[in-house]
Amino acid sequence: MARPAGMTDARDVAFSARRPECRLPSWRRRWRAPALTTSLAGTLAAGTLAASATPAFASETVSRLAMTLAQLDRSALIGFALVIGVIAFATTTAIVHVRFRARTSAREAAAFGEISRLEARIEEVHALLLAEPQVVVVWRDPDTEPEIIGNTSAFTGVAAPTRVLAFGSWLSPTSAREVEAALDQLRRHGTVMSVGLVAQDGRHLEADGRPVGSAVVLRLREVTGARLALARLAETNGRLEADSASLRALLNALPAPAWVRGADGRLTWCNAAYAHAVDAADPEDAAARNLALLDQSTRSAAEAAQAGGRAFSGRLPVVVAGARRTLDVLEVATPGGAAGVALDATEAETARAELIHAVSAHRRTFDQLSTAVAIFGRDQRLVFHNAAYAALFELDPAFLEDGPTDTAVLDRLRQARRLPEQADYRAWRDQLHEAYRSIEPREHWWHLPGGRTLRVVTAPSPEGGVTYLCDEVTERLALESRYNALIRIQSETLDGLAEAVAVFGSDGRLGLHNSAFLKLWRLAPAALSERPHIDAVVASCRALSRDAAAWSALRAAVTDIDERSPAEFRMERTDGVILDGSTQPLPDGGTLVTFRDVTDSVNVERALVERNEALVASDHLKNNFVSHVSYELRSPLTTIIGFAQLLDDAGVGPLNPKQRAYINHINESSAALLAIINDILDLATIDAGTMTLELTEVDVREAMEAAAEGVRDRLAEGGLRLAIEAPERVGSFRADAKRVRQILYNLLSNAVGFAPDGSTVTLSAERHQDAMWLRVRDQGPGVPPELGERVFDRFESRTAGSRHRGVGLGLSIVRSLMALHGGSVSISPAPGGGTVVTCTFPLDSHSGRAAAE
Repeated sequence: MARPAGMTDARDVAFSARRPECRLPSWRRRWRAPALTTSLAGTLAAGTLAASATPAFASETVSRLAMTLAQLDRSALIGFALVIGVIAFATTTAIVHVRFRARTSAREAAAFGEISRLEARIEEVHALLLAEPQVVVVWRDPDTEPEIIGNTSAFTGVAAPTRVLAFGSWLSPTSAREVEAALDQLRRHGTVMSVGLVAQDGRHLEADGRPVGSAVVLRLREVTGARLALARLAETNGRLEADSASLRALLNALPAPAWVRGADGRLTWCNAAYAHAVDAADPEDAAARNLALLDQSTRSAAEAAQAGGRAFSGRLPVVVAGARRTLDVLEVATPGGAAGVALDATEAETARAELIHAVSAHRRTFDQLSTAVAIFGRDQRLVFHNAAYAALFELDPAFLEDGPTDTAVLDRLRQARRLPEQADYRAWRDQLHEAYRSIEPREHWWHLPGGRTLRVVTAPSPEGGVTYLCDEVTERLALESRYNALIRIQSETLDGLAEAVAVFGSDGRLGLHNSAFLKLWRLAPAALSERPHIDAVVASCRALSRDAAAWSALRAAVTDIDERSPAEFRMERTDGVILDGSTQPLPDGGTLVTFRDVTDSVNVERALVERNEALVASDHLKNNFVSHVSYELRSPLTTIIGFAQLLDDAGVGPLNPKQRAYINHINESSAALLAIINDILDLATIDAGTMTLELTEVDVREAMEAAAEGVRDRLAEGGLRLAIEAPERVGSFRADAKRVRQILYNLLSNAVGFAPDGSTVTLSAERHQDAMWLRVRDQGPGVPPELGERVFDRFESRTAGSRHRGVGLGLSIVRSLMALHGGSVSISPAPGGGTVVTCTFPLDSHSGRAAAE
């Protein structure tokens, strides 16, 4: 074995001691002492080391050491003692160090063994933790992130471990709320927690948490085996309890009575509505008193139905809180008895009766409609049709009463050629039947063979059926076509009118106008294109006419809704143009406004008015003159007639024939002149409006004979014959007898004047239902048609064919007197030649009628 450097073997020391001593010089001895000391020290050290080896070797070493010491002097011994002390200290220190190192190594080896053992136990615990599907979360410090141990992805489905603490992302909402609340109590107050959880995928888990020293530990693990079954039972039990509580709360809040009876038939539970129905204080009171809502017979029938395995149901009259109501009762058997509920059907029954009544009324109403109505149910079968539907399509009532399908009805209509011709009938029918799946009504136009057109609306019903509404619009389309044509014609006609025309709607806005309106008021077409209001139109036209009254009247006529009547107005423009305007209300609420330029006619009218006023003044002057002259002539004429008659009297003295002839001529002329004067006075009286009729019953025959007597002499002079034709039934009529005779006398005088010698003048009378006709006919030359109306004018005298020329007042007086009687006079050619004058007297004539001019 190799020796360490600086160490001497004991045998070497012993060998050196047995060698013979060699005496050295002093100087060499001085240097030999340290060497000896060193040798002794080495020997001592070797001895010390050997002492720890074997006792024999230690003894030998000590002997050698003693021999060596004996050879040393005093100084060497002192040095040797010092060296020995140092060596002893070093040796002790080395021994202590070696022993400490040995002890430390032993402790370190023991510590490493304990560490290995603990690591093995940790690995074992970790393996045990991972042997089950669980996660352990440890919070060592509230301010640091927790330590998460376990396969978190098996719980959350996400690799991120911290995702396991986001309970709402992988637990059901209820479980998430429960674990968060329990975990909060655990971390805040150290409350031990044990919560059953349900994951979103339906797995059952258990969360256990408790404080461990200063840390908080939460363990999440999946429940399996018996614990899983127990958890599922607990979950089911909780769900059933919640459902039971919900049902009880719902039944308690239900306004309909609900109850549960036991196997013995006694009431075990009821809701508040049941207690109210049986007049109990509360459900407990009703159950304690076993108050029954249904009568005994109904309960027996329910028990019998349940005994047969059937549920009992029916609509029954029941007394509820003292009032009779109609309830729909349903009672079913349960494992412990029976449970029932009663729904109030009183309103439903009333509504049902009212619905039946309303449906019946609607059916009657539909039958009165001209629109054809057919209602098909959700099974596409005919439910209802009105009479107009059967009449429009000429369908057999028996066929419709059988409730045919929509397809069957369409097929029959197609066979009868009462449907539009279609290239693909099936596709057209399927498209029509899309109404059963639609939610909006659709409009169809059917152009039938023969020229008929139908408007068909298919309206889907909320219950799944379809209602067909059919109207024949053939005539309406024709009317619309004609209406559109008339509108176009109206527009063109309005543009062709010389008058300015504007039509305003009921809202006061301009609807139509023609080009003359634009031209008259000098307006641009663009100004009226936006249908301006009447106020805007008036403002545009006011520049040419500032007649505020006329514009106000026009605006009132267009916008007034209370009094709508035609109105006329006149306005004069600033440029001298005079316009006549008129407004005419239209049936649709609009107003027609027209303007006509009457400048020329107004000027002519003004001239004519001035001339007429002059003529009226001259006529009035003439009438006054004639009246005054007639009165002035009548007085001396009366004197002349009186003296002539006096001279003709034989009592005055005899006259020779010549004198008597002169007197006769004076009387005749005076009588003719008096008649003329009387006629003039009559006309003046009629014109003055002072002549009145004295109405009496006039015998027609007598009046005719009296008038004929006045012309006897003139008939004799011309050799004329007078024929009076008056049947016995002609009777009488109400009139002024004097004026009737005057009328007939004038007509006869006129006829005698134009009748040829030897001819016949006929005076006839005819009675009709509402008038009396008096006719005078002569055989003279007749009256030309162009003079038919002029012969009745005053002072119109025609001498052609007449024996004498009159003043032309006879027929004029006849017309005036007939007008006073409310009648009329006409003149016409007579068949075979001559003239017929007819006077028509109304049988209801009244006095006081003004004479016709």
